Amino acid sequence: MKNCFLFLFLFSFGLISAQEISNYEKSPIFPDCESQPIEALKACFNNKINAHIYTTFEVPQIVLDESYSGEIKVLFEIDKEGQISVIYIDAIYDELKDETKRVFEALPKVIPGTYNGKPTFFQYSLGINIPLIDPTEIQTEKRVQSVFDIKATTDLNADVSNEYDRVNDSIVKYQKLEYTSQLNIPFTHNYYARFDQQMNGLGTNSHTAVKPYMYDDVSVYYDFKAEKEALVKGSDTWWSRKLWNEHLAEVQGENYWFTVDPVFDLQVGKDTEADFSTTFNNTRGLYIQGGLGKKFNFSASVYESQGRFAQYFNDYAESLKAFGPDPAIIPGRGIAKRFGDDAYDYPVAEAYLSYTPAAFLNVQFGHGKNFIGDGYRSLLQSDVASPYPFLKLNTKFWKIKYTNTWMWLRDVRPEVTEDGAFLTKYIANHYLSWNVSKRLNIGLFESVMWTNSNDRGFDINYLNPVIFYRAIEFATGPDAGNAIIGASAKYKWNNKVNLYGQFILDEFSLSDITGGNKSWKNKFGYQVGVKYFDAFKVDNLLLQLEYNRVRPFTYSHNTIVLNYAHNNQPMAHLWGANFSEAIVIGRYNYKRWFSDAKLIFGKRGFDFNDGEDNLNYGGNIFRSENDRNASTGITVGQGNTTNVFQADVQAGYIINPVTNLRLFTNITYRNYNPQADTAAALKSNTAWFTVGVRTDLFNWYNDF
Repeated sequence: MKNCFLFLFLFSFGLISAQEISNYEKSPIFPDCESQPIEALKACFNNKINAHIYTTFEVPQIVLDESYSGEIKVLFEIDKEGQISVIYIDAIYDELKDETKRVFEALPKVIPGTYNGKPTFFQYSLGINIPLIDPTEIQTEKRVQSVFDIKATTDLNADVSNEYDRVNDSIVKYQKLEYTSQLNIPFTHNYYARFDQQMNGLGTNSHTAVKPYMYDDVSVYYDFKAEKEALVKGSDTWWSRKLWNEHLAEVQGENYWFTVDPVFDLQVGKDTEADFSTTFNNTRGLYIQGGLGKKFNFSASVYESQGRFAQYFNDYAESLKAFGPDPAIIPGRGIAKRFGDDAYDYPVAEAYLSYTPAAFLNVQFGHGKNFIGDGYRSLLQSDVASPYPFLKLNTKFWKIKYTNTWMWLRDVRPEVTEDGAFLTKYIANHYLSWNVSKRLNIGLFESVMWTNSNDRGFDINYLNPVIFYRAIEFATGPDAGNAIIGASAKYKWNNKVNLYGQFILDEFSLSDITGGNKSWKNKFGYQVGVKYFDAFKVDNLLLQLEYNRVRPFTYSHNTIVLNYAHNNQPMAHLWGANFSEAIVIGRYNYKRWFSDAKLIFGKRGFDFNDGEDNLNYGGNIFRSENDRNASTGITVGQGNTTNVFQADVQAGYIINPVTNLRLFTNITYRNYNPQADTAAALKSNTAWFTVGVRTDLFNWYNDF
């Protein structure tokens, strides 16, 4: 017990001593104050700095002209070496801030203050009256309080900057800046039809093939703000505005803005051919977009989804299965794990950064999709595959738009994995669009794909933005890459009718083309189409006819990995190759109401793979050309010829035009009639009914 009392006594004495020492500090010493006693150092410092400010400060002309009377607040610091530096200045004029900074930079170095005998930092606050007051004309006892009041800030929380409050005060009502930004307009065929006619008017210098568009490209021709304002409904209450007319959260301040919205794709349906009761999709997510300054924008969307679809859709998803335990790849979305007994769980994330350093150049880096073409399909580059990392440069000048896209893709099949890891491959695409006249646009396209053969990685040769990759591919070796070239054209017949087309060439052999023997080397495809705006003088009615034809073995390669595909899905037309297809599309919108109808008539050629006939008939782009069925006599639809008919009818109501949240119902009828029933081509006759609510930010394709 005695020892305990002794310990407590010593501990208490130590605390008292420490407190006495901790209160010992010596103020910084201004030049010519060295001879002053310690208790007078602060007053001397105060007098000297006041005198310096009064004799050095030059009141800006704008302050004199406007007869301003007020105060400047200054927070400054003296470091361990005696250097004086300004931390913060608060004044009504920027000119006063600049002059205060100049005056403080002219202060001499001082002897640093000490704490417990060691040099330390001291922080002070100071008020400068405007107009200036001569400190010698004011009594000493008032000088510290009302002239240039300076006090040591021993409690760092005693002087609180109002910078944080000023950030809050800078927030203003959101001005819908997204509609003139360098953000991408989410690409859906339905929404793009709203401004397709304006983009394709006679005499416009627009370039419509490369998608998604940016708002500032389209806003020249179409008034997004007026569109949204014309659809405003409901009351002015918060919940009504957010439901019908606005983003959930929208913030705008000085040189920044952003919006935040929830994302939904909630639907339920019935497939008449399936052995399960209902189809469903349950997607929840978050969509963020914003801008920093005038040149930098960003967007991100994150989705968590579970779904079970029509039987033919599920069968196709499972046919895309990647190496590993996961049962399917949801077309256009990504790898899915099992959810319950017969459904799928498939998370998806997309995001990009958009930077415009000059009016003629935009740079985007992100994870998403791209599309090239004026039609419903694209034979050059489409958005049917899963999202992927990409770097894209859009350069516009004169009558030209030049797009360079570099992509990092994956081959996820078991036969190409290495040590359980998916194979990475790369694509570099160039597309040059030229408005030849007020009516005619032509485009030139080239693409090359390669893999990490010989540890070459991302080949720097293909960073060259100059067109003609074919020579580079040839120089790197016959099997080092797969180059594809193509062309497109669009002709504006008038302001209501546009003609468009594409041509893709995967391999060129003049002797085989002119030989007339239908060589397998004649690997090409083409598209022709027409759009009729305000058809039959009905406002907002778009009719579209399109024909696509791709010969067998196009997009494939003699090496198994150099196919034009990603995540087991084609990078061009979702049917791969060896097909012909005719499409009829009608789209109509009236205020918030919309409707779409689509008819597809097609002929496809599949492999048999029945144990007796295992040859490659050219429809499966993932197979090696070395297994082809023949070298001549190759025709479209050869192999297991399958006739396809599909009809889609959709109608709905746009709940919120700002977020593109819509209520919809869809009916799909699909008849699949192969020559022989195989795993790849099963005879089916499906009617699929769906109703739901969806934030429409991307294209869902179910017509494979």
